[in-house]
Amino acid sequence: MESILAGNRASGVLAIDGNEPEEGRLGYYRYEQSVLEGPSHLRNCKAANYWGVIMQSTRLIVLRRFLLMCAFTIAPIASWANDIAQFRVARGSVYLERGGQRLPARVGTHLQATDTVVTGADGSAGIAFVDNSLLSVGPNSVLAIERYAFNSTTHEGAFESSLRKGTLSVVSGKIAKQSPDAMKVKTPSSILGVRGTEFLVRSSD
Repeated sequence: MESILAGNRASGVLAIDGNEPEEGRLGYYRYEQSVLEGPSHLRNCKAANYWGVIMQSTRLIVLRRFLLMCAFTIAPIASWANDIAQFRVARGSVYLERGGQRLPARVGTHLQATDTVVTGADGSAGIAFVDNSLLSVGPNSVLAIERYAFNSTTHEGAFESSLRKGTLSVVSGKIAKQSPDAMKVKTPSSILGVRGTEFLVRSSD
């Protein structure tokens, strides 16, 4: 089961394959204000209960801090042939799985396509991609980068990831700006298409 607190700042639209969640289920939101502007946005939420939104908003604020840290410290990523991203924040237990090996991830560690990011109960990570997409991975999470391609001249590309469990916060970059359909986040039960600039996804077993 996954929960999504997300949207486009202008229209509040987040595309989700399938129908809207049933009334009372925490999963789909439409809002007019930023989710970071405080409790006043709660009256604009659809299909959610008050306390569920409070809990999700708090989680989003925490993850957002990691993304802001990434943004303020962002610098060009070394143009190694296979590198697609770099850890800007790595706290607690954070690992990178590649080629059957699990390696400790630290600030400055580079990611490649098909890598998997794993965090422990005390772990969290902020990752900056070459197209300026920013991802924040919460505790007890497993995020697999399934496909990544980016043309720095045309800004065309593809960004597909799979959140097997845990929490993921995303600020989309040039790939999604050029073609929103090119960025997708899979969960065990659905595929989320990006229709806004930022969103939060939580997936549980």
